[in-house]
Amino acid sequence: MSIATRRGDQGETDLLFGHRTSKAHPRVHALGAVDELNAALGPLRISALKAETRQVVEKVQPLLISLMGELATPVGMEGRYAATHSAFSSDHVAWLDEWVAKLEASGALQFKGWALPGEAGIMSGAYADLARTACRRAERSVVDLVGSDQEVANPEVVRFLNRLADVLWLLARWEERPPQDLA
Repeated sequence: MSIATRRGDQGETDLLFGHRTSKAHPRVHALGAVDELNAALGPLRISALKAETRQVVEKVQPLLISLMGELATPVGMEGRYAATHSAFSSDHVAWLDEWVAKLEASGALQFKGWALPGEAGIMSGAYADLARTACRRAERSVVDLVGSDQEVANPEVVRFLNRLADVLWLLARWEERPPQDLA
């Protein structure tokens, strides 16, 4: 089977369970934004100087694929998806909260206002900032679905993306620091 199915040549794409929709649909925009976030994490995964950053990214990337599955589920078919897949839960958000606490407790990360991505000359820090901005775009795209006829049924998705952006900001600053251990 070829990757070039030609099914999208007329501007439509498939969601799960054979549901077709316009490539301009807000749900497809949200899916694309999460996919871009996952791709933006690739350079960070490769270039990370700190083991903690690699650990976070290695766990987050598969979670984003699961998140895309939830987003690709048409409204009304959430139960069908849940029958074979685990939904995002508060446990995923709690895991990110633990990383926020670890990184902030290190004492090396003091909030001093706006960060200037790339200023420290550390590629992995700049990549973390790039992934953070992709994460915020994904978050906004998912929030756009809330309150619409395409509402995201799982509120943990928005919470996860919001917290992930915070973790990515912290990881950018962490990557820019001299080598040290987390507290």
